[in-house]
Amino acid sequence: MPYERPVAPDTLLGPVELTAIAHGGHCVARIGGRVVFVRHGIPGEQVFVRVTDDSKPRFWWGEVAEVVSASDDRVVPPCPVAGRCGGCDFQHVALPRQRELKAQVVAEQLRRLAGIDWPVVVDPVPGDDKGLGWRTRMRYLVRGGRVGLRGWRSDELVELPEGGCRIAHPEGPDDLTRWAQDDGELQVVVGSEQTTVLGGSGEPVQGSAIVRQQVGARWYRVRADGFWQVHPGAVQVLTEAVLAGLQPAAGERAVDLYCGVGLFAGALVDAGCRVVGIEASRIAIDLARVNVPEASFHAVRLERAGNRLPRRTDLVVLDPPRTGAGAAVVRRVTDMDARAIAYVACDPAALARDLATFAGLNYRLTGLRAFDLFPMTHHVECIAILRRG
Repeated sequence: MPYERPVAPDTLLGPVELTAIAHGGHCVARIGGRVVFVRHGIPGEQVFVRVTDDSKPRFWWGEVAEVVSASDDRVVPPCPVAGRCGGCDFQHVALPRQRELKAQVVAEQLRRLAGIDWPVVVDPVPGDDKGLGWRTRMRYLVRGGRVGLRGWRSDELVELPEGGCRIAHPEGPDDLTRWAQDDGELQVVVGSEQTTVLGGSGEPVQGSAIVRQQVGARWYRVRADGFWQVHPGAVQVLTEAVLAGLQPAAGERAVDLYCGVGLFAGALVDAGCRVVGIEASRIAIDLARVNVPEASFHAVRLERAGNRLPRRTDLVVLDPPRTGAGAAVVRRVTDMDARAIAYVACDPAALARDLATFAGLNYRLTGLRAFDLFPMTHHVECIAILRRG
């Protein structure tokens, strides 16, 4: 029979074996017939589990309280607050095993949600051999003159350890307390030329509201509080993977959907394509027109784009938000009859759901790359290439 509610929050259950890794960075355990999703473990370990959330009747959430039999891949976390801060899930796991776990999650989501069996390998960003010091965009919590990070799934302030956040880019400010007079948030953005700090009002207290980012020979202007990939090597590997998958030819027509400030539009223009970009944010589109003046951009929600989208195109780049594109957008994309589509995804479950929809509309997966753009966390970025037939 399943366990009833624990008698106290600190009740320990086990020892139990952690089995597969689940989407979200948790390991799966079965305790008394109930599934428990456990943080801070590694598949194959024997552990005692502290239940942290028993509000669901079918499954619980928990965390490793004691390791009875450790994996060979268990390491000492580089950050002393790794177990409390909500930013990192995998600091206790050796970096190569982190990537193996992420690959297993992507493969399992493809198999379960899309019926696709695909061998997945998660590649590192070239030169990133430690998985630290990469995050160029940070949000810090300010409370009572203290600066820290949020606890996992909470607003608890976890004070920064000596030396700061281990995954934060080293060009960020050493001391943030000078801007900690008011409770709220501080954002730190490391650009290619300067570092900007945004106060609680969202206005710069250091640097500029617009930062410049270099990708190859092209410069992009981006709002400090807008979207840009957080790993400094991400944009290069993503644009190279998109171009390698699409194989654009000079003169071809291309559509960049959810184009932001024009990253992929710029890469396609530089490859000789005629490009149309669609993005809901007018601020982002205004910057895209400056960043990639050779392309045509429209500030409109994709489902309302109408005749701003061409009836036919050769290539599509689809870079939706974490929730995915959804069936209506996928149908609109396939209506354009592109010979190839590059789908950029930060959530493997959303990717798999949309790939299932594409398959029903005669577009099949022909290539997939996965990149470790977020070391020490459970997040992974994928680029799927689809073609007709």
